[in-house]
Amino acid sequence: MRVLVVGGGIGGLALGAGLRRRGFEVAVFDRDTDVAATGGYHITLDERAQSALREVVAPQIMRRLLASASALRLRDRDAFWDRRGRLLGHGPDLSGDAGVDVDRVTLRVLLAEAVGDDLRLGRTASGVDQDGDGVPRVLFTDAAPASADLVVGADGTHSLVARHLAGGPTNNPAGIIGFSGRTLREDLSPGERQRLGTRSGLAVGPRGAALYVGFLDPVGNVALDAPELRMSVTTGPTYIWGAMFPESAATDSLRGLRDGALQAALVRRFRERGWAEHTLELLARADPHSVAAYRFNAASTRAADLAPWPAGRITALGDAVHATPPTAGMGAGAAIRDAAALLRHLDDVGDGGATPVEAVARFEAGMRRRGGEILTLAMRTVRLVLATDSTLGAAATAATTPLLAAAARLRR
Repeated sequence: MRVLVVGGGIGGLALGAGLRRRGFEVAVFDRDTDVAATGGYHITLDERAQSALREVVAPQIMRRLLASASALRLRDRDAFWDRRGRLLGHGPDLSGDAGVDVDRVTLRVLLAEAVGDDLRLGRTASGVDQDGDGVPRVLFTDAAPASADLVVGADGTHSLVARHLAGGPTNNPAGIIGFSGRTLREDLSPGERQRLGTRSGLAVGPRGAALYVGFLDPVGNVALDAPELRMSVTTGPTYIWGAMFPESAATDSLRGLRDGALQAALVRRFRERGWAEHTLELLARADPHSVAAYRFNAASTRAADLAPWPAGRITALGDAVHATPPTAGMGAGAAIRDAAALLRHLDDVGDGGATPVEAVARFEAGMRRRGGEILTLAMRTVRLVLATDSTLGAAATAATTPLLAAAARLRR
Protein backbone atom coordinates (compact mmCIF):
# COMPACT_ATOMS: atom_id res chain seq x y z
CA MET A 1 0.00 0.00 0.00
CA ARG A 2 1.23 3.48 -0.93
CA VAL A 3 0.34 6.30 1.46
CA LEU A 4 0.84 10.02 0.93
CA VAL A 5 0.87 12.27 3.99
CA VAL A 6 0.21 15.99 3.54
CA GLY A 7 1.90 17.93 6.35
CA GLY A 8 5.14 17.39 8.23
CA GLY A 9 4.10 18.51 11.69
CA ILE A 10 4.17 16.19 14.68
CA GLY A 11 1.23 14.02 13.60
CA GLY A 12 2.30 13.73 9.97
CA LEU A 13 5.88 12.85 10.85
CA ALA A 14 4.75 10.30 13.45
CA LEU A 15 2.55 8.63 10.85
CA GLY A 16 5.31 8.70 8.24
CA ALA A 17 7.80 7.21 10.69
CA GLY A 18 5.41 4.42 11.62
CA LEU A 19 4.53 3.61 8.01
CA ARG A 20 8.21 3.48 7.04
CA ARG A 21 9.02 1.28 10.01
CA ARG A 22 6.26 -1.17 9.03
CA GLY A 23 7.40 -1.38 5.42
CA PHE A 24 4.68 0.70 3.76
CA GLU A 25 5.53 2.82 0.75
CA VAL A 26 5.13 6.36 2.07
CA ALA A 27 5.92 9.96 1.26
CA VAL A 28 5.43 12.89 3.65
CA PHE A 29 5.18 16.32 2.04
CA ASP A 30 5.73 19.61 3.84
CA ARG A 31 6.18 23.17 2.62
CA ASP A 32 8.95 23.88 5.17
CA THR A 33 12.50 23.55 3.98
CA ASP A 34 13.98 23.01 7.46
CA VAL A 35 12.27 20.88 10.10
CA ALA A 36 14.12 22.75 12.87
CA ALA A 37 12.65 26.09 11.74
CA THR A 38 9.32 25.53 13.45
CA GLY A 39 7.07 27.52 15.72
CA GLY A 40 6.02 26.40 19.15
CA TYR A 41 7.96 26.00 22.35
CA HIS A 42 7.33 22.79 24.24
CA ILE A 43 5.09 19.77 24.01
CA THR A 44 3.69 17.65 26.82
CA LEU A 45 3.54 13.92 26.15
CA ASP A 46 1.50 11.96 28.67
CA GLU A 47 1.79 8.22 29.14
CA ARG A 48 -0.71 7.50 26.36
CA ALA A 49 1.15 9.70 23.87
CA GLN A 50 4.49 8.09 24.77
CA SER A 51 3.00 4.63 24.37
CA ALA A 52 1.74 5.61 20.92
CA LEU A 53 5.13 7.05 20.03
CA ARG A 54 6.81 3.77 20.92
CA GLU A 55 4.60 2.12 18.29
CA VAL A 56 5.85 4.38 15.51
CA VAL A 57 9.58 4.91 16.18
CA ALA A 58 12.51 2.68 17.04
CA PRO A 59 13.57 2.28 20.71
CA GLN A 60 16.73 4.34 20.12
CA ILE A 61 14.62 7.32 18.99
CA MET A 62 12.59 7.05 22.18
CA ARG A 63 15.76 6.96 24.26
CA ARG A 64 17.04 10.12 22.60
CA LEU A 65 13.68 11.78 23.18
CA LEU A 66 13.63 10.92 26.88
CA ALA A 67 17.27 12.00 27.24
CA SER A 68 16.15 15.40 25.90
CA ALA A 69 12.91 15.71 27.86
CA SER A 70 11.95 17.18 31.22
CA ALA A 71 10.14 14.75 33.55
CA LEU A 72 6.92 16.02 35.11
CA ARG A 73 7.48 13.82 38.16
CA LEU A 74 10.55 15.90 39.10
CA ARG A 75 8.64 19.20 39.12
CA ASP A 76 6.94 20.85 42.05
CA ARG A 77 3.15 20.62 42.10
CA ASP A 78 1.48 22.99 39.66
CA ALA A 79 0.12 26.22 41.13
CA PHE A 80 -2.74 28.65 40.60
CA TRP A 81 -2.22 32.36 41.27
CA ASP A 82 -4.19 35.57 41.08
CA ARG A 83 -3.09 38.76 39.31
CA ARG A 84 -1.23 39.87 42.45
CA GLY A 85 0.84 36.70 42.42
CA ARG A 86 -0.93 35.31 45.49
CA LEU A 87 -1.18 31.54 45.68
CA LEU A 88 -4.73 30.22 45.30
CA GLY A 89 -4.08 26.49 45.26
CA HIS A 90 -2.11 23.60 43.85
CA GLY A 91 -2.62 20.98 41.18
CA PRO A 92 -2.29 17.22 41.75
CA ASP A 93 0.80 15.45 43.04
CA LEU A 94 3.07 14.71 40.04
CA SER A 95 5.48 12.33 41.76
CA GLY A 96 3.96 9.33 39.99
CA ASP A 97 3.31 11.06 36.67
CA ALA A 98 5.02 9.48 33.65
CA GLY A 99 4.54 12.57 31.46
CA VAL A 100 7.37 14.57 29.94
CA ASP A 101 7.84 17.98 28.36
CA VAL A 102 10.03 18.26 25.28
CA ASP A 103 11.00 21.09 22.95
CA ARG A 104 8.85 21.01 19.81
CA VAL A 105 11.97 21.44 17.68
CA THR A 106 13.63 18.43 19.32
CA LEU A 107 10.61 16.19 18.78
CA ARG A 108 10.14 17.27 15.18
CA VAL A 109 13.81 16.72 14.33
CA LEU A 110 13.75 13.23 15.84
CA LEU A 111 10.58 12.27 13.97
CA ALA A 112 11.95 13.67 10.72
CA GLU A 113 15.03 11.53 11.18
CA ALA A 114 12.80 8.49 11.61
CA VAL A 115 10.95 9.31 8.37
CA GLY A 116 14.29 9.66 6.57
CA ASP A 117 14.29 10.01 2.78
CA ASP A 118 10.52 9.60 2.69
CA LEU A 119 10.19 13.20 3.91
CA ARG A 120 9.89 15.62 0.98
CA LEU A 121 10.53 19.17 2.18
CA GLY A 122 9.78 22.31 0.24
CA ARG A 123 6.69 20.77 -1.38
CA THR A 124 3.50 22.83 -1.10
CA ALA A 125 0.24 20.97 -1.62
CA SER A 126 -2.50 22.94 -3.38
CA GLY A 127 -5.33 20.41 -3.15
CA VAL A 128 -6.50 16.82 -3.21
CA ASP A 129 -8.84 15.00 -5.57
CA GLN A 130 -9.45 11.65 -7.21
CA ASP A 131 -8.71 10.64 -10.77
CA GLY A 132 -11.20 9.03 -13.11
CA ASP A 133 -10.67 5.65 -11.49
CA GLY A 134 -11.25 6.97 -7.97
CA VAL A 135 -7.55 6.92 -7.05
CA PRO A 136 -6.75 9.74 -4.59
CA ARG A 137 -4.18 12.34 -5.62
CA VAL A 138 -2.30 15.21 -4.06
CA LEU A 139 -1.87 18.33 -6.19
CA PHE A 140 1.13 20.62 -5.79
CA THR A 141 1.91 24.22 -6.66
CA ASP A 142 5.27 23.34 -8.14
CA ALA A 143 5.17 19.66 -9.14
CA ALA A 144 3.07 17.07 -10.90
CA PRO A 145 0.25 15.38 -8.93
CA ALA A 146 1.11 12.28 -6.90
CA SER A 147 -1.26 9.31 -6.56
CA ALA A 148 -1.59 6.74 -3.80
CA ASP A 149 -3.85 4.13 -2.27
CA LEU A 150 -4.47 6.44 0.70
CA VAL A 151 -3.98 10.16 1.31
CA VAL A 152 -3.81 11.50 4.87
CA GLY A 153 -4.08 15.16 5.74
CA ALA A 154 -1.89 16.08 8.69
CA ASP A 155 -1.72 19.71 7.66
CA GLY A 156 -2.94 21.39 10.81
CA THR A 157 -5.65 23.80 11.80
CA HIS A 158 -6.09 25.26 8.31
CA SER A 159 -5.93 21.88 6.60
CA LEU A 160 -6.73 21.91 2.90
CA VAL A 161 -7.30 18.13 3.03
CA ALA A 162 -9.88 18.31 5.83
CA ARG A 163 -11.53 21.32 4.21
CA HIS A 164 -11.86 19.32 0.99
CA LEU A 165 -13.44 16.41 2.85
CA ALA A 166 -15.77 18.52 5.01
CA GLY A 167 -16.69 21.03 2.33
CA GLY A 168 -15.61 23.88 4.60
CA PRO A 169 -13.62 24.74 7.74
CA THR A 170 -13.36 22.11 10.47
CA ASN A 171 -12.78 24.61 13.28
CA ASN A 172 -13.44 28.20 14.30
CA PRO A 173 -11.69 30.91 16.33
CA ALA A 174 -12.10 30.11 20.04
CA GLY A 175 -12.29 33.75 21.06
CA ILE A 176 -8.77 34.11 22.49
CA ILE A 177 -5.50 35.44 21.14
CA GLY A 178 -2.43 33.85 22.69
CA PHE A 179 1.05 35.31 23.12
CA SER A 180 4.02 33.14 23.99
CA GLY A 181 7.66 33.54 24.93
CA ARG A 182 10.67 32.12 26.78
CA THR A 183 12.30 33.47 29.94
CA LEU A 184 15.40 32.01 31.55
CA ARG A 185 14.87 31.33 35.25
CA GLU A 186 18.21 32.92 36.05
CA ASP A 187 17.05 36.22 34.54
CA LEU A 188 14.30 36.67 37.15
CA SER A 189 14.70 38.26 40.56
CA PRO A 190 15.22 35.92 43.53
CA GLY A 191 11.70 36.68 44.74
CA GLU A 192 10.08 35.66 41.48
CA ARG A 193 12.24 32.57 41.17
CA GLN A 194 11.07 31.52 44.61
CA ARG A 195 7.41 32.28 43.90
CA LEU A 196 7.27 30.52 40.57
CA GLY A 197 9.45 27.63 41.68
CA THR A 198 10.20 24.62 39.50
CA ARG A 199 6.61 24.15 38.46
CA SER A 200 4.04 25.11 35.88
CA GLY A 201 1.06 27.23 36.79
CA LEU A 202 -1.81 29.46 35.72
CA ALA A 203 -2.90 32.93 36.80
CA VAL A 204 -6.29 34.36 35.80
CA GLY A 205 -7.42 37.93 36.38
CA PRO A 206 -10.45 40.07 35.55
CA ARG A 207 -11.30 41.07 32.00
CA GLY A 208 -9.99 37.94 30.34
CA ALA A 209 -6.31 38.38 31.20
CA ALA A 210 -4.55 35.10 31.93
CA LEU A 211 -0.96 33.90 32.07
CA TYR A 212 0.21 30.29 31.82
CA VAL A 213 3.71 29.52 33.08
CA GLY A 214 5.36 26.29 31.97
CA PHE A 215 8.60 25.11 33.56
CA LEU A 216 11.03 23.25 31.31
CA ASP A 217 14.39 21.82 32.38
CA PRO A 218 15.54 18.95 30.12
CA VAL A 219 18.94 18.85 31.86
CA GLY A 220 18.21 19.21 35.58
CA ASN A 221 14.90 17.33 35.36
CA VAL A 222 15.89 14.98 32.55
CA ALA A 223 13.59 11.98 32.08
CA LEU A 224 16.48 9.68 31.10
CA ASP A 225 19.99 10.33 32.36
CA ALA A 226 21.96 9.76 29.17
CA PRO A 227 23.92 12.96 28.39
CA GLU A 228 25.47 11.42 25.30
CA LEU A 229 22.00 11.20 23.70
CA ARG A 230 20.83 14.69 24.68
CA MET A 231 19.72 17.03 21.89
CA SER A 232 17.34 19.39 23.68
CA VAL A 233 17.06 22.96 22.45
CA THR A 234 16.51 24.18 26.00
CA THR A 235 19.69 23.71 28.02
CA GLY A 236 18.85 25.38 31.33
CA PRO A 237 15.82 25.99 33.58
CA THR A 238 13.39 28.01 31.48
CA TYR A 239 9.84 29.29 31.81
CA ILE A 240 7.81 28.86 28.65
CA TRP A 241 4.85 31.19 29.09
CA GLY A 242 1.61 31.90 27.33
CA ALA A 243 -0.45 35.05 27.81
CA MET A 244 -4.14 35.08 26.87
CA PHE A 245 -6.60 37.86 26.05
CA PRO A 246 -10.08 37.71 24.52
CA GLU A 247 -10.25 38.61 20.85
CA SER A 248 -11.04 42.26 20.25
CA ALA A 249 -9.93 45.07 17.98
CA ALA A 250 -7.37 46.13 20.59
CA THR A 251 -6.03 42.61 21.05
CA ASP A 252 -5.95 41.90 17.32
CA SER A 253 -3.85 45.03 16.79
CA LEU A 254 -1.08 43.45 18.88
CA ARG A 255 -0.71 40.66 16.35
CA GLY A 256 0.97 43.08 13.97
CA LEU A 257 3.79 43.76 16.45
CA ARG A 258 7.00 41.79 16.70
CA ASP A 259 9.79 41.09 19.19
CA GLY A 260 10.41 43.86 21.73
CA ALA A 261 7.47 45.99 20.57
CA LEU A 262 5.05 43.12 21.17
CA GLN A 263 6.73 42.31 24.49
CA ALA A 264 6.35 45.89 25.74
CA ALA A 265 2.73 46.06 24.59
CA LEU A 266 1.89 42.87 26.49
CA VAL A 267 3.42 44.21 29.70
CA ARG A 268 1.37 47.40 29.33
CA ARG A 269 -1.78 45.40 28.70
CA PHE A 270 -1.40 43.41 31.91
CA ARG A 271 -0.40 46.50 33.86
CA GLU A 272 -3.57 48.29 32.73
CA ARG A 273 -5.57 45.36 34.11
CA GLY A 274 -4.09 45.72 37.55
CA TRP A 275 -1.51 42.96 37.57
CA ALA A 276 1.22 43.33 40.19
CA GLU A 277 4.51 44.57 38.79
CA HIS A 278 6.53 41.61 40.03
CA THR A 279 4.27 39.17 38.15
CA LEU A 280 5.21 40.94 34.91
CA GLU A 281 8.94 40.21 35.26
CA LEU A 282 8.32 36.98 33.40
CA LEU A 283 7.22 38.91 30.31
CA ALA A 284 9.52 41.91 30.69
CA ARG A 285 12.67 39.77 31.02
CA ALA A 286 11.84 37.30 28.24
CA ASP A 287 13.96 36.89 25.14
CA PRO A 288 12.30 39.52 22.90
CA HIS A 289 12.83 37.42 19.78
CA SER A 290 10.86 34.54 21.33
CA VAL A 291 7.66 36.55 21.79
CA ALA A 292 4.95 35.72 19.25
CA ALA A 293 1.18 35.95 18.82
CA TYR A 294 -1.31 33.37 17.56
CA ARG A 295 -5.05 32.77 17.48
CA PHE A 296 -6.70 29.94 19.41
CA ASN A 297 -8.81 27.80 17.08
CA ALA A 298 -11.03 24.97 18.20
CA ALA A 299 -13.15 22.26 16.62
CA SER A 300 -16.43 21.15 18.15
CA THR A 301 -16.27 19.35 21.50
CA ARG A 302 -18.98 16.96 20.24
CA ALA A 303 -17.38 13.81 18.88
CA ALA A 304 -20.17 13.40 16.35
CA ASP A 305 -19.22 16.72 14.72
CA LEU A 306 -15.61 15.71 14.08
CA ALA A 307 -14.55 14.24 10.72
CA PRO A 308 -18.06 14.87 9.32
CA TRP A 309 -17.55 12.94 6.09
CA PRO A 310 -18.05 9.36 4.91
CA ALA A 311 -14.97 7.20 5.23
CA GLY A 312 -12.93 6.85 2.07
CA ARG A 313 -9.41 6.74 0.72
CA ILE A 314 -8.70 10.29 1.83
CA THR A 315 -8.67 11.04 5.54
CA ALA A 316 -7.07 13.41 8.06
CA LEU A 317 -5.77 13.45 11.62
CA GLY A 318 -4.58 15.72 14.41
CA ASP A 319 -5.46 19.41 14.35
CA ALA A 320 -6.78 19.01 10.82
CA VAL A 321 -9.75 17.24 12.45
CA HIS A 322 -9.79 18.20 16.12
CA ALA A 323 -8.00 21.57 16.30
CA THR A 324 -7.29 22.05 19.99
CA PRO A 325 -6.31 25.17 21.93
CA PRO A 326 -3.03 24.72 23.84
CA THR A 327 -4.81 25.06 27.20
CA ALA A 328 -4.91 21.29 27.77
CA GLY A 329 -1.36 20.59 26.58
CA MET A 330 -2.63 17.55 24.68
CA GLY A 331 -2.90 18.54 21.02
CA ALA A 332 0.40 17.11 19.79
CA GLY A 333 -0.01 14.01 21.93
CA ALA A 334 -3.43 13.41 20.42
CA ALA A 335 -1.99 13.69 16.91
CA ILE A 336 0.63 11.04 17.76
CA ARG A 337 -2.12 8.80 19.16
CA ASP A 338 -4.09 9.31 15.93
CA ALA A 339 -1.07 8.26 13.90
CA ALA A 340 -0.53 5.09 15.94
CA ALA A 341 -4.23 4.20 15.74
CA LEU A 342 -4.30 4.60 11.95
CA LEU A 343 -1.24 2.36 11.67
CA ARG A 344 -2.90 -0.35 13.72
CA HIS A 345 -5.97 -0.30 11.49
CA LEU A 346 -3.91 -0.30 8.29
CA ASP A 347 -2.07 -3.39 9.56
CA ASP A 348 -5.41 -5.20 9.30
CA VAL A 349 -5.79 -4.44 5.58
CA GLY A 350 -5.39 -7.31 3.11
CA ASP A 351 -5.11 -11.09 3.40
CA GLY A 352 -8.83 -11.44 4.00
CA GLY A 353 -8.90 -8.65 6.58
CA ALA A 354 -10.34 -5.17 6.32
CA THR A 355 -10.47 -3.10 3.16
CA PRO A 356 -8.68 0.26 3.22
CA VAL A 357 -12.00 2.09 3.53
CA GLU A 358 -13.09 -0.14 6.44
CA ALA A 359 -9.77 0.51 8.17
CA VAL A 360 -10.22 4.25 7.72
CA ALA A 361 -13.80 4.09 9.04
CA ARG A 362 -12.65 2.35 12.23
CA PHE A 363 -9.79 4.78 12.66
CA GLU A 364 -12.04 7.83 12.24
CA ALA A 365 -14.54 6.49 14.80
CA GLY A 366 -11.80 6.27 17.43
CA MET A 367 -10.34 9.64 16.43
CA ARG A 368 -13.71 11.31 16.98
CA ARG A 369 -13.82 10.02 20.56
CA ARG A 370 -10.23 11.09 21.28
CA GLY A 371 -10.77 14.49 19.75
CA GLY A 372 -13.95 15.14 21.71
CA GLU A 373 -12.25 14.24 24.98
CA ILE A 374 -9.24 16.54 24.59
CA LEU A 375 -11.31 19.41 23.24
CA THR A 376 -13.62 19.24 26.24
CA LEU A 377 -10.61 19.56 28.57
CA ALA A 378 -8.99 22.35 26.58
CA MET A 379 -12.16 24.43 26.32
CA ARG A 380 -12.68 24.47 30.09
CA THR A 381 -9.79 26.90 30.52
CA VAL A 382 -10.83 28.90 27.46
CA ARG A 383 -14.34 29.32 28.87
CA LEU A 384 -12.94 30.24 32.29
CA VAL A 385 -10.85 33.02 30.78
CA LEU A 386 -13.72 34.28 28.64
CA ALA A 387 -16.12 34.20 31.62
CA THR A 388 -14.03 36.85 33.38
CA ASP A 389 -14.41 39.22 30.42
CA SER A 390 -17.70 40.77 31.48
CA THR A 391 -18.80 43.21 34.15
CA LEU A 392 -20.16 40.42 36.34
CA GLY A 393 -17.27 38.04 35.60
CA ALA A 394 -14.64 40.67 36.30
CA ALA A 395 -16.30 41.65 39.57
CA ALA A 396 -16.62 38.02 40.65
CA THR A 397 -12.96 37.34 39.85
CA ALA A 398 -11.76 40.42 41.72
CA ALA A 399 -13.90 39.55 44.75
CA THR A 400 -13.22 35.83 45.04
CA THR A 401 -9.47 35.60 44.43
CA PRO A 402 -8.50 37.39 47.68
CA LEU A 403 -10.71 34.96 49.59
CA LEU A 404 -9.09 31.98 47.85
CA ALA A 405 -5.64 33.42 48.59
CA ALA A 406 -6.51 33.83 52.28
CA ALA A 407 -7.78 30.24 52.41
CA ALA A 408 -4.55 29.03 50.79
CA ARG A 409 -2.48 30.87 53.41
CA LEU A 410 -4.50 29.23 56.21
CA ARG A 411 -3.94 25.79 54.71
CA ARG A 412 -0.18 26.40 54.72
